[in-house]
Amino acid sequence: MTLAWLVLITVCWIVGGALALIVAYLLLLTIAAFFARRTTPLRDQPGTRFTIMIPAHNEERLLPDLLTNLNQLDYPRHLYQIHVVADNCTDRTAAVATAHGAIAHERFDPVLRGKGYALEWLLQQIWARNEPGDAFVILDADSVVSTNFLRVMDARLARGERVIQAYYAVRQPEGAWSAGIRAVALIVLHYLRPLGRMVLGGSTGLKGNGMVFAADILRRHRWTASLTEDIEYHMTLILAGERAMFAPDAIVWAEMPDNLRSAQSQNERWERGRLEMVRRYVPQLLREGWRRRSFLLIDAAIEQLIPPFSVVTGASALVALAALIARDPATLALAGFIIGGQIIYILSGLFLVGAPWSVYRSLLFTPFYLVWKLWLYARLLLGIKPRDWIRTARNRAPGRR
Repeated sequence: MTLAWLVLITVCWIVGGALALIVAYLLLLTIAAFFARRTTPLRDQPGTRFTIMIPAHNEERLLPDLLTNLNQLDYPRHLYQIHVVADNCTDRTAAVATAHGAIAHERFDPVLRGKGYALEWLLQQIWARNEPGDAFVILDADSVVSTNFLRVMDARLARGERVIQAYYAVRQPEGAWSAGIRAVALIVLHYLRPLGRMVLGGSTGLKGNGMVFAADILRRHRWTASLTEDIEYHMTLILAGERAMFAPDAIVWAEMPDNLRSAQSQNERWERGRLEMVRRYVPQLLREGWRRRSFLLIDAAIEQLIPPFSVVTGASALVALAALIARDPATLALAGFIIGGQIIYILSGLFLVGAPWSVYRSLLFTPFYLVWKLWLYARLLLGIKPRDWIRTARNRAPGRR
């Protein structure tokens, strides 16, 4: 038994132990998800008045799909209004919105740029109109929703839910393999984990698209303008005692870039924003969670502390490789639990959501995606990152759902 062998085994158990805790937590959420209710009993006569807000920057090509979709919802048309903020647009976004029956608002501000500023400005415009409304919906312009979207949200608001997140899924996941891989990631992150949290008493979190708020929530808590304004707003709400609920049967499908190069700016923005949220909120969440004995707050902190799944998978592969080199049975067993648990977690998510076989097939490209994501994350940790908001590149042809 050499010193190098002891060092290798020690490092394996330190890293592997941390990974095992993460995987155990994900398996807990996985088991709980199988006990979650996945349908919402609807009201015979819906009555909630919705205000739908759509921030849009140069979205004349994809916006018509969403507006046509919203005009065909299974919900009384007089009970919802559609507002589009054409934010610093240089195309016909505002004209397209008006042509499809939406109320268009044009905003030009070269300094305060981005979705968060646009939404806060739009809220002020809507409140200035003094029009009645019971709840607000936030949708991205490159999305479409299930026809029952407002019916589900109406029923949930009627039973007392005040912050609701729809299932945010990938539009046309059967296209490019990169879209399929992204679909897998969002299935476990946006469907399986929220289902598990609903059973355990946690908060589903806010995903930035397909969010619904009771009107007084947005009046009481001002919307933020950070890189990840949805995460920051969720932190604010749960610290104030509000819980975000999950509506798995109300679906919002969003376009995802069909190649990794186009997805880079979006992923860098997400990961950079997430790191900022970890620094700003996790200590407070843990402190308040311990003081209040609140699973909701502690769970929210744990969610932010879990590294991106690509990092977990990459580190797991290194632990398995080191265990093979060391030929240590106990370390091999640890690596087996870590990798096996992740496989169960992924396949359970795909099963619960009823994913098509094309999404399963996309798992064959996981090594390529893993290398790309680890490279991207390394860039951020080294400080190689964009300082300003960059619009994610759109695909050439919109998908259909």
